[in-house]
Amino acid sequence: MARIGVFICHCGTNIAGVVDVEDVVRYASELDDVIFATDYKYMCSDPGGRVIKDAIKEYDLDKVVVAACSPRMHEPTFQAVITDEGVNPYCLEMANIREHCSWVHKDEKKEATLKAKDLVSMAVAKAGLLEPLESYSKDVVHDALVIGGGIAGIQASLDLAESGCKVYLVEREPSIGGRMAQLDKTYPTLDCSSCILTPKMMDVSRNPNIELYTYSEVVEVEGSVGDYKVKVKRKPTYVDWDKCNGCGECALVCRMKGKIPDEFNEGLGKRSAIYVPFQQAVPLKYTIDPSKCLMLLSGKCGDSPPCKDVCTLDAIDYEQEEEIIELNVGAIIAATGYDLLDANEMYEYGYNHSPDIITNLEFERLICSSGPTGGEIKRLSDDGEVKSVSFILCVGSRDKDLKEYCCRIGCMGALKHAYLLKEHLGDDLEINICYTDIRSFGKGYEEFYRRIRDTGTNFMRGRPSEIRTMKDGKLNFDIFDTATQKLFQVTSDIVVLVPALIPREGSDDIGRMLRISRGADDFFLESHPKLKPVDTSTDGIFIAGCCQGPKDIPDVVAQASGAASRANTILSKDTLESVSTVAVVNEDLCSGCGICAPVCDYGAIEIVEVEGEESKKIAEVDVALCKGCGACASACPSGAMEQKGFKCEQLSAMIRAVSKQVE
Repeated sequence: MARIGVFICHCGTNIAGVVDVEDVVRYASELDDVIFATDYKYMCSDPGGRVIKDAIKEYDLDKVVVAACSPRMHEPTFQAVITDEGVNPYCLEMANIREHCSWVHKDEKKEATLKAKDLVSMAVAKAGLLEPLESYSKDVVHDALVIGGGIAGIQASLDLAESGCKVYLVEREPSIGGRMAQLDKTYPTLDCSSCILTPKMMDVSRNPNIELYTYSEVVEVEGSVGDYKVKVKRKPTYVDWDKCNGCGECALVCRMKGKIPDEFNEGLGKRSAIYVPFQQAVPLKYTIDPSKCLMLLSGKCGDSPPCKDVCTLDAIDYEQEEEIIELNVGAIIAATGYDLLDANEMYEYGYNHSPDIITNLEFERLICSSGPTGGEIKRLSDDGEVKSVSFILCVGSRDKDLKEYCCRIGCMGALKHAYLLKEHLGDDLEINICYTDIRSFGKGYEEFYRRIRDTGTNFMRGRPSEIRTMKDGKLNFDIFDTATQKLFQVTSDIVVLVPALIPREGSDDIGRMLRISRGADDFFLESHPKLKPVDTSTDGIFIAGCCQGPKDIPDVVAQASGAASRANTILSKDTLESVSTVAVVNEDLCSGCGICAPVCDYGAIEIVEVEGEESKKIAEVDVALCKGCGACASACPSGAMEQKGFKCEQLSAMIRAVSKQVE
């Protein structure tokens, strides 16, 4: 017979303010097999843990029920407590009387107390049938994979490499650097973005512990925490990077020179079919675009390809083929970054109807000295003089019909641009900032905002009307300023739209491969918003930067270092203990129908032939891959598949307990 102890937590007033805890304790003490029941204000605290430990020793308890908050938050805490006193950690059962009870019955104390009793009786019924479980150990591969070569991926890679780990950094573009490489200055200090980023890019290229795979994509991920097997597709660059010295002579003579929109410059400039994204690229090696190169498209480029003729190092190689590289790593960090919402989603703002209506990222390239105009600010429609610039914030963000969340970088980015415009064009320049709310939340941000207000910049609180193109090419719109209760008509030479941030194109494929959940905003979902902001629901997979949600550079760098630190908690160990609540197969009942295998998201189930019986097949569970989700057990038509800790008899006991209460 089980000897069960029941411990009810007040959780301050989270539970006790709604549930009659003393009544629940009295009820629990009368349940079958319950030897001891008590309550405490904060059961998860050190004194609360001592209450449990003392009771285990005094009453010789072998099963423990804790009625408190979500087991997702504190189950490991209480498992550690009972383990200290020699009780198997899987002889713990938790009743969630906070999220499932007090938080949903705030004004119904009687009903909340009755429900708490039901939850406790179910937990006690199951606890009596719990079995001690042993964990499984597995060896850890000490290498790491980082997906994405922006500032988040760079920082995470450097931190991991400095701790002694071998790091594979995979970036799908020909160079690392990401979005930060496109920026001119960074707020609020107005440091040169390249001056900050380029040294870190060089550190990556020089670090012996980092193996860099640019122009590459992750195409397959298998395995589990501590032992992931990854396939990386290395796309052909048609240039032998071992020979190329980045001289650029090939790009100068390319027959497609100046004809292809330059992606790095957001289409405002032109490039050749053979190119480097930008002059500080790492690696500084040339790549041939197979969708634009005449030789690769038609097999002919004039009498002879000029790029091949001019290359004295014989680096041009049209015969290069795609390569699949297989990696074995213990942990993975996804740092896939962000894109901008297509500004055409807000049709009233006329994006693409006028060359002078641009996004904030396009404006970054326009104002940057390394950009397509060399930093000269002019109207793109006619190279005319710029006397007025208007910024429209929250284009598609904070909008229930498009993206409800704040982009977090738009306000400060517009303030930075306002400052740089005054610096470039003088104080006579008219600048209008149309905003919903100015959000200057970071260190030094509010001071920067006040500094811009003192420059004579016009701030208008409201959303502009349709943007109209006038006969002289200027742009005109109306806006009702809710701060002054006045209607203004604004005429500008350039209108800069500040769109919402969205997950990077292709991140949905990465999410599926890594089995990362996505939130309502489509960004990768963290395991816990407070306690595990860089972990995911898949062990050994971590997230960093804007793939998790919009944020600015300091927060991205901090989160990247956090993700590296969390990954190191795995990579620094020689072995890992895997989850014990895995699926098990009753071979006598299993017919080998195979229904369980496709429902397993972790690839842990395989249908195998029984040795010595050619016609009989059964399911086999790889306990190293199994995460105990229970999907296979619920799908099994014969009841042959069960999950340890959640067996049918245990769940049936819970149902009988609550049914008895209802009767």
